[in-house]
Amino acid sequence: MQFKIDDKIFEQYPSLNIGVVVAKGINNTGENTDVLAMLVEQSNSIKSKYDLETLKEVPKIHAWREAYSAFGAKPKKYTCSVENLYRMILEDIHLKHINKIVDIYNYISLKHMVPVGGDDIDKVDGDITLRFATGKEPFIRLNSDEIDYPKTGEVIYADNKEVLCRRWNWRECDKSKMTEQTKNVTLVVEGLAPVTKEDVQSIVTELEQLVRNFCGGKILTHVLNRAQKEIEI
Repeated sequence: MQFKIDDKIFEQYPSLNIGVVVAKGINNTGENTDVLAMLVEQSNSIKSKYDLETLKEVPKIHAWREAYSAFGAKPKKYTCSVENLYRMILEDIHLKHINKIVDIYNYISLKHMVPVGGDDIDKVDGDITLRFATGKEPFIRLNSDEIDYPKTGEVIYADNKEVLCRRWNWRECDKSKMTEQTKNVTLVVEGLAPVTKEDVQSIVTELEQLVRNFCGGKILTHVLNRAQKEIEI
């Protein structure tokens, strides 16, 4: 199985760096009070620093709004995953415990203001590719059974059969969602300028350590960019 980024993505987003954490044989059962406390701490910090009016002008958020606009998604209607998390917190919506691995990557996303997501790779068919959509790929969003299709030219993650995530990191699919029974995952840390390769590498290292501490498993990390567009997972 490969994780790869299509060349055309870098033509439009040359500053892109994507950190990949591949964790196999994890224990994702139960909840961890330390991780949940870290989420609460980050939520409180965000409330003290930001508000809904100015959030969109923060450089790390603005970069994703520009990226969404470039492939035709209106940022007022579709927000990237990290902006969505921040908005939930600023609207006093409590981030619920989902499972350990998701709690961990939500914490990392909040702490570093970057999108973080992932897939249960035992549920993925073939390779995972970040690419532009043809518009013919089926998509079943999280906790749904209705089939939808991306817009032509939309940035998607897809396997060999269907869309894993629409509008880059806006909405994940149901098929490869992580549950307490999940054993093998890929997690992605997505960085657009002003986030650098070095920033992404540092964030990936922190994410790796948290997964190792709270979920165990065998873990490998990578950073993909124009110089290295694919890896074996």
